[in-house]
Amino acid sequence: MTHLLDIEKLTRHFGGLAAVSDLTFHVDENEILGIIGPNGAGKTTAINLVSGVIRPSSGHVRVAGEDVTGLMPHVLARKGLVRTFQSTTVYGERTVRENAMRGAYLGMYPGAVAAFLNTARARRLREESVRRVNELLEWLNLADVAHLKAGSLPYGHQKTLGMVISLAAQPRIIMLDEPVAGLSAEEADHVRDTILKIRERGITVVVIDHNMRFMKGLCDRVMVMNQGHELTTGLPLEVLANPLVIEAYLGRGHAAAHRI
Repeated sequence: MTHLLDIEKLTRHFGGLAAVSDLTFHVDENEILGIIGPNGAGKTTAINLVSGVIRPSSGHVRVAGEDVTGLMPHVLARKGLVRTFQSTTVYGERTVRENAMRGAYLGMYPGAVAAFLNTARARRLREESVRRVNELLEWLNLADVAHLKAGSLPYGHQKTLGMVISLAAQPRIIMLDEPVAGLSAEEADHVRDTILKIRERGITVVVIDHNMRFMKGLCDRVMVMNQGHELTTGLPLEVLANPLVIEAYLGRGHAAAHRI
């Protein structure tokens, strides 16, 4: 069976330390996979490897069966895989709409020469990008603030704008690194509902977060990482009740206390 995203024995060494080691997992089309684990487990490094931010020491990344290991992020974006970062990546002095257009150009950039000469193809792609961005801003309730500087938005809205930027590139897979970090419970619920709406559009989601309430209400499956490895994968409630997971987060004594 060909999975939409297939990760095989992904490994990354920094000096003598294996930050990620022989990590293997898959994500099926239209699935929401959560990745959790204690601090230092290798979660963000794994996402950086998959999304091309850093190159793996060994292993493979495949999108719809195509080996894309080590490709640069902008190349991966054009193959349908994009990611957001733990901190917001908006340009505060640019408007909401200008920020969103970054993602659209990433997915449909005509090339430097065509853009400079303003060719018919460049104009057509620009018009399509504007239509797509306007539709996304309307869909995610940012149209009314599209003219404002992004830095003036509340932090939760900046998180939503980060997702708009990624969605404007027309991805098949979006990877979200701690999308509700620093948000209130109400804001986190809004982000959860937004991600579920994204899935309704047929987009597959991989999400890292420490907020277990958020992850339980969102994910189809959860993979737990510890010390650069996969510890276990399964349904959210089953995984969070696993003594090995409790031990990884809280230590052996807490795990024993939680065993039934």
